[in-house]
Amino acid sequence: MRASSKRTRWSNHARRIGAAVLLASVVLPVTHLAGQTSLTIYNDGRVLVRRTLSVEVPRGSSTQRVALGQLDPATVFSLDSSVVITGLSYDGAVDQAGTLRRAVGRRLTFRAGGPSDTVSAILLGVDPERYKLPDGSITFSMPGVPRFPDDLVVVDPFTNLTIQSSAARKDLRLGFLTTGAQWLASYQVLLGTTASQVSGAAVLTSQTLKADNAEVQLLAGNVSQVMRQPSAPRAMYAAKAAEAGAMAEEEKVGEFHLYSLPGKVSLLPGVSSSVALFTPAFTKYEKSYVVRGLVPYWGALQQYGEETDVPVTITYLLNRARKTEFGDRPLPAGTVRIYQPDSAGRAQLVGETTIGHTPAGEDLRLAAGDAFDIKAKRVQLSYQTKRDSVSAGLWKTSATAEYRVTLTNAGDKPVIVDVLEERGGEWSVISSSVPADKLSSTITRFRISVPAAGSAVLRYKVKVIW
Repeated sequence: MRASSKRTRWSNHARRIGAAVLLASVVLPVTHLAGQTSLTIYNDGRVLVRRTLSVEVPRGSSTQRVALGQLDPATVFSLDSSVVITGLSYDGAVDQAGTLRRAVGRRLTFRAGGPSDTVSAILLGVDPERYKLPDGSITFSMPGVPRFPDDLVVVDPFTNLTIQSSAARKDLRLGFLTTGAQWLASYQVLLGTTASQVSGAAVLTSQTLKADNAEVQLLAGNVSQVMRQPSAPRAMYAAKAAEAGAMAEEEKVGEFHLYSLPGKVSLLPGVSSSVALFTPAFTKYEKSYVVRGLVPYWGALQQYGEETDVPVTITYLLNRARKTEFGDRPLPAGTVRIYQPDSAGRAQLVGETTIGHTPAGEDLRLAAGDAFDIKAKRVQLSYQTKRDSVSAGLWKTSATAEYRVTLTNAGDKPVIVDVLEERGGEWSVISSSVPADKLSSTITRFRISVPAAGSAVLRYKVKVIW
């Protein structure tokens, strides 16, 4: 009975500490990169580290134990052609789960209640955990808060390298991949009457990576990856200004664009840094209003009976012609925020969107939200289908439908609204109240002028075959 009572008490205590153990298991360790360090940070969270370590390397074969932090051991390579890595072992488990695996077969001490209330148990195995208690019984629950001997706990992951060097040297230059930091571009567009001012910055966020006075480069582009590594938790944002007047220097490497940050950068987990990507540029822009169609891109054309409200999207097209300051720049993927001054000249946020990696010379089309004063309603006026046999038991269905789009403008200026219908496969516009512009094999545009404080109506009929 006494042993049963103890097991019950240990089980209850294990449940009480379960939440704490779970929280501890998801905390990612901080990787501290000391010494001479150069980093290339990718959009997807990978970090290419180049480090120079003060290590006495003899000529010939030797084994070196170095603290490189968290890394992918399969990616470690020598940056010197005279040094060859012939073997490697790496223990990067700094969490409780990794420590438990090292402790299999060892007797551990657990705090089961107060400071002096302890119990010992032998860890028989993990996945699932199995403990042998002093009375010889087996439990699958941790019998308290564990206390691990120093020799089982890895505070800083270490790497054992077997290397072959053609000459004695006083340093070891290594490269490897890790995670814990990422970056995105942030753009600000300030709208004028006909032109806009565009500025851009690289925002670098460190989740778990710590580096002192490192050379940092940012690579823009989608570099292929064999296996996605888990994303680190989002860090709190604390902006850190770049050196006055300093900007990132851009160059092309392979099929990607590389930005070298000025000076040396120190990274701290949870802290973000930003640096300008280019001098603010001016470019013309066009504002348009777009209503998307109701015809589905693939599949059957359905019947709709009621009139519905449809959004009118505000779109800004920024011109990026070649041989202009703004047009000749490649733009990394990121967030674009659009501002417009009010009557007193105060900048107001009027749109926020994202862009992908944009090569030089390609215009920017920015969706800024839905119009407030311009509204659209759509209704299907007629609907007919026909089914025909083609051959070998195959059937083809065609549908004809007519639509009415009613546009209203409560503003004090006339506007142009583009109604776009987009459909893949075989389809056509049979008739329309305004000309139908075929922009491509899938997109047809109807351009409607809507007067100030007035309305306009578009009617068109389509035929769809599937």
